[in-house]
Amino acid sequence: MSIRMDKEWLPFTPEQVADAPGHMGVYQIADADRQLLDIGRAGGGTRFGLRGELTQALERWGDRGRYFRFEVNLGYWSRHQELLMLALHDHGHLPEGCSEEQAAQLGRISPHPGNDGAARPSSRTV
Repeated sequence: MSIRMDKEWLPFTPEQVADAPGHMGVYQIADADRQLLDIGRAGGGTRFGLRGELTQALERWGDRGRYFRFEVNLGYWSRHQELLMLALHDHGHLPEGCSEEQAAQLGRISPHPGNDGAARPSSRTV
């Protein structure tokens, strides 16, 4: 199982965002080349969950944001941190929409290179 978000990219349009659920979770926004612009989360105090956060992101990114994807996840805080660490590992910096303060507070992650970020199987015998 990969730790990378592998959901399908959707067009970042008001119509698609209106169909997003009002649940807690995480999301990614990308440009026309599917390069990450932002990694965000919708937490327990978020109005209208992912739909509300993505609606605000539409205004913030305008025409630059072309695609988005999301995961409904009750462990949104941990998953958000994981996605930020992956971006930092893959690119050496966070996406434009994330602050450098976030980078300073992150741990480091080293996904298994041979399996697209999947967790390594245990070599221990029981």
